[in-house]
Amino acid sequence: MHHTSSLFSPLVLPNGITLANRLVKAAMEENLSNENLEPDIALFQLYESWSKGGVGTIITGNVMVDHRAMTGPGGVVLELGTNLEGFKTWSSKAKAAGGKIIMQINHPGRQILAKLGGNVWAPSEVSVDLGNLSKLLGKPKAMTESEILETIERFANTSKLAEDSGFDGVQIHAAHGYLISQFLSPLVNQRTDRWGGSLENRSRFLIEVIQSVRKNVNPNFIVAVKINSSDFQKGGFQLEDAIEVIKKIQTLGVDFIEISGGNYEAPAMQGISRDGSTLAREAYFLDFARQITNKATVPIMVTGGISRKQIAESVLESGISLVGIATALALNPNLPLEWKENRESFVRLPIPKWKSKTLVGLATMVMVRYQLQRLSQGKKPSLKLIPWFRLLMDQIRLFRLTKRYRAWMANLDTSTLH
Repeated sequence: MHHTSSLFSPLVLPNGITLANRLVKAAMEENLSNENLEPDIALFQLYESWSKGGVGTIITGNVMVDHRAMTGPGGVVLELGTNLEGFKTWSSKAKAAGGKIIMQINHPGRQILAKLGGNVWAPSEVSVDLGNLSKLLGKPKAMTESEILETIERFANTSKLAEDSGFDGVQIHAAHGYLISQFLSPLVNQRTDRWGGSLENRSRFLIEVIQSVRKNVNPNFIVAVKINSSDFQKGGFQLEDAIEVIKKIQTLGVDFIEISGGNYEAPAMQGISRDGSTLAREAYFLDFARQITNKATVPIMVTGGISRKQIAESVLESGISLVGIATALALNPNLPLEWKENRESFVRLPIPKWKSKTLVGLATMVMVRYQLQRLSQGKKPSLKLIPWFRLLMDQIRLFRLTKRYRAWMANLDTSTLH
């Protein structure tokens, strides 16, 4: 007789929707759109493989609310005027085996590659500090009031379009140093108007995004938020701030909150911090999530380095409702089914022993992205990897995708002029 793991018990969200189990495929950026920045066969195959693997809920890689502001080339955009056919197919493939599909929606703000071009918007003109790699990112411009209001409206529009396309919900990305996270950070947000200064003012942008999204969709549509427990930077957004913001947003009709951490300057989401705090190898953000759970009235999800069933179960035992898994599901999309049958195959990436933490972080991300590409072609993941070679191949691929995006933008400019 199998004892059924707590991981496979259902969860009823505040809006009454039931998630089949506690396992969530957390967001990973795929860079797999077609040339019109829409989902097609590659994303359909990838998401179908996760659906069949038994995860109860899937959160997509981040979808942009504005085609002029991309987190990377090959990204997906959903805005007014977008053709929804591909999105409808995407959502149905992602629900092939009966789970829920949630679209992560995002604006990168100042974290935009200089090569990509577009609008590098931020609360204030504070550039990303990546040391001698800083020039890889565009130079930010402080947003005007009307640009702020337009962007809030874009989040609401994208959510409605996601609902029209058969998605079960959206996750507002307010972590990892992207635009909403920039507004929350006292280091990046140096505004003196109602959008900056006090924590109340710095959280206004996020609050207005949530309110406008909630107003624009049906009550049974899931609205989730991903937020940093900390930026892991001295003087940045800290745990106390996170707790205050969570107390406020959980009253706005949010169905669950995902706890993560870090940004481009301190990539804690890969287990690297900038303020000297060390993150344990497994379940990096668990300690923060535990402290937050005590104050939260909505379900909390934690993501970051979880790849073993025993760790996933201990996350639930500590009072957290949902376990987010990213890398481990790129390496093995059938992990949930294996765990359900009490089997455990443990696979991990070859981590290079290089001096530069930034490069190690980058190589790790690239090796994960390579697995997503394989799954999207109907192939099995492969761990026979040479990190430096994958890094090189990824650069070539992103170079091609960047050229494709710039050509698409230029074409758009000329077609709107005529």
